[in-house]
Amino acid sequence: MNAQMVLTMGQDALLLLLMVSAPVLGAALLVGLLVSLFQAVTQIHEATLAFVPKLVAVIAVFAIAGPWMLTMLVEYIRRTLESIPSAVA
Repeated sequence: MNAQMVLTMGQDALLLLLMVSAPVLGAALLVGLLVSLFQAVTQIHEATLAFVPKLVAVIAVFAIAGPWMLTMLVEYIRRTLESIPSAVA
């Protein structure tokens, strides 16, 4: 295993991390922004009003994008495990 293989595997892992976390983080960001805007307009400052919609949105994204996320992670692990013999040799 040379330095180039290690850097490529690390780069692939970081890219996968960004791709898998982006839908969840994007949904939480969008809902948080909308709730904050709503709270600023109505001057309602309730802590649960900021937390519950984000939680519901994240659960919905996991329900919708969860299979895709799991497939991406399983494929990465499969590729990594299959590359072990070539890395050892």
